[in-house]
Amino acid sequence: MSERLLRLVCTAAIATGAVLAPVPATAEPQPSEPGTPGRPGAHGERSITGLLTGLQRLYRAAEKATETYNATEEKLKKRRAEVARLNGQLARTRLSLQDSRAAAGRLARQQYQGSSEISTYVRLLLARDPQHAFDQGQVIGQLAQQRAETVDRLVSDEKKAAGLARKARKALDDQLTLADRHKKNRDAVHKRLKEVEELLASLRADQIAAVAALERAKEAEKQKEFMASGTLKGARTPSRAGEAALRYAVRQIGKPYVWGAVGPDSFDCSGLTSRAWSQAGKLIPRTSQEQWARLRRVPLSNLRPGDLVIYFPEATHVALYLGNGMVVQAPRPGANVKVSPIAANPVLGAVRPDPAGEPQRRYTPPRLPRGAMTGSDAGYTGQG
Repeated sequence: MSERLLRLVCTAAIATGAVLAPVPATAEPQPSEPGTPGRPGAHGERSITGLLTGLQRLYRAAEKATETYNATEEKLKKRRAEVARLNGQLARTRLSLQDSRAAAGRLARQQYQGSSEISTYVRLLLARDPQHAFDQGQVIGQLAQQRAETVDRLVSDEKKAAGLARKARKALDDQLTLADRHKKNRDAVHKRLKEVEELLASLRADQIAAVAALERAKEAEKQKEFMASGTLKGARTPSRAGEAALRYAVRQIGKPYVWGAVGPDSFDCSGLTSRAWSQAGKLIPRTSQEQWARLRRVPLSNLRPGDLVIYFPEATHVALYLGNGMVVQAPRPGANVKVSPIAANPVLGAVRPDPAGEPQRRYTPPRLPRGAMTGSDAGYTGQG
């Protein structure tokens, strides 16, 4: 993310803090007299609700593009490793093929020059001593078997080398295709972030404050409805791995969201969840879509700390469940890792990376740092 974009987006994040908190949650800029400098009339004013909707749409589009980029990045890494593996295997097979060809060449020269051991033993078979002929016949049989094995090995190595060469070429073609897709997805992320930057740059300070206040009010309303629904039933304790993952995530609070980042200084949403669980000793898929598709799903009524909460119909956002209806998340471009209400975004469902993990009998929730819910970068000096 460009330094300029980071500064601009962080302005919106900081607007959610105490400095701008006094702005009423439902306040919208009042139309002033037409022609007042810097204060356009009602017809030129965009509604705060519209601005919030537009920003949320852009944030979601940027995160969707980021997760798509992350998916192609993972596939590209695997394809590169596969190409390297096949090339190594092909090199070893070609060395074996050279040895087989050399052995076959020696056999051919011996045969056509009439100097082979078999020709000698054939002459010995004409000897009058039957026992001697019998012994030499066994030697001839062994030599014939060795020659047959040499030929078989040559044929086998030829086929193996040809097959590996085809696989290596296809793997390389796939890698090039993925690399092209990877570049397009990266460009799509840049485009989405540019749109966010342009919209934020067009806003005045009072508009940013009003948008932030309206967003807080809407989140609070959604959270109240979600908690009143009874979806979350009772407090549960995490497994040991779940606690370790959650405590790692809490220690990252205040670090910036950066697209494609997996730590340790910055994260995107699935970069945080995947790294947190890897630090707990459990490797999970890199992207939110793969986490939703491949990890064990659990009902929201059975949520326990450390579980992953998946958001939006396309599973383009993810957070770690903290408990008491709250999550730890890397929320969006320009903001920082923070604690948020579980209903801050539309919940799709939940998954558990360690379904076999037993819940602990005793559990003390991690202590949250000051300002854990503001998303402000105050006091954090790291760079993404």
